[in-house]
Amino acid sequence: MRHGTSIGRVRGLGSSHHGAHHWLVQRFTAVGNLVTVLFLIVSLIMLPDLSHATVTGWLASPVPALMMALMIVSTFWHARLGLQVLVEDYVHTAGNRFAVMLALNLATFVGAAAALFFLFMVVTGAGTPAPAPAAPAGGM
Repeated sequence: MRHGTSIGRVRGLGSSHHGAHHWLVQRFTAVGNLVTVLFLIVSLIMLPDLSHATVTGWLASPVPALMMALMIVSTFWHARLGLQVLVEDYVHTAGNRFAVMLALNLATFVGAAAALFFLFMVVTGAGTPAPAPAAPAGGM
């Protein structure tokens, strides 16, 4: 038994057999987003204040840093999957679809890599500016 309609087979537009997997992965990333965002919101609410030092100190702990990294990966992956569906549904020319998917993949990868890099900078304290030197005593 063949899959798809006869006109779909003629046009080469039959089932690609990836729909269920794509749908499941999108739902799993949505659940991952929900869990990580709820964890981060509750954790931020429980902090004594939201000063830069407090939040960066909290984020330097292993569990919040891991949850933030998981949120970054899950969010970018989820966004890519959703935008891929839009491209597949509404960009009809093969060359345009290829170019848009290439740009989408590049933007997703660069965005996630940048976010993870900046998270690494915060966690390690590498981006923290050095404290200003003390003013000389008896200054003008």
